[in-house]
Amino acid sequence: MQPTVVLISVFAIFIPALMLPGPDFVGVVRSSMTRGTKAGMLTTVGVSLGLGLYATLGLLGLSAVLIKFEWLAWLIRVAGGAYLVYLGIRLLFAKPEGVEIDSRAKGGNPLLFGLGVTLTNPKAIVLFASVFATSVTTATPTWLMVTMIALVVTSSLIWYSLVSLFMSSAPVIRAFGKARHWIERAAGACFIVIGGRILADSRNPLAP
Repeated sequence: MQPTVVLISVFAIFIPALMLPGPDFVGVVRSSMTRGTKAGMLTTVGVSLGLGLYATLGLLGLSAVLIKFEWLAWLIRVAGGAYLVYLGIRLLFAKPEGVEIDSRAKGGNPLLFGLGVTLTNPKAIVLFASVFATSVTTATPTWLMVTMIALVVTSSLIWYSLVSLFMSSAPVIRAFGKARHWIERAAGACFIVIGGRILADSRNPLAP
C-alpha cells in the first residue's frame, strides 16, 4: 500500500475521532476555564503525549504480532474492523447531547492531569489498534510509522490548542455542543466505511 494511501486511511479515522467531545476534550476545556489558557495549553501537551504513547504502543504491538503470529494479527484486524463498524453505528444513531463541563477547579500539574486523562481512557488504545489495523503490514517501513506517530501528536496539539484558546467560554461550548451531533454522524460514517473495508480485506494476506 502506498504511504499516501496509508496516511489517508489512518487519519480519515483519527481526525474525526479526535474532534469528538470525550474525556480529553473535557479535560482541556476544564483546565482552560478553571485555571486559564496556560493551564489549558499544558493539559493539551499532556493529552498529546498520551495519544502519542498510545499510537506508539499500537504500532509496535501490531508490528510485533505480525512478525510472530500472523493469525493473531488477522484476528486483531477483524476485531478492529468490527469495533469501528459498531462504534460508527452507535454514533450515527446517537441522540443529540450537549457538552457537560464540570467547572470545579482541579489542582495539581495540568500537564500531568492531561496525560492522566488520556492514559486512563481504555478506549484510546482500542481505537488506535483499530486505526492501525488497516495500515500496518510486515513491510511497513519504520519511517512511515514514525510519521504516523508524529502526525497523531501534531494533530492533537493543533486541535486541543484551538480548543484551549477559543472554546473555553460557556457560550462557545454551548454552540459547539449543538454541532456535536453532526460531528458524531460524520465520524460514524467514516468509521463504518473504513471498518467495513478492514473486514472486507481480512481474507487477503497481511503482507503485501
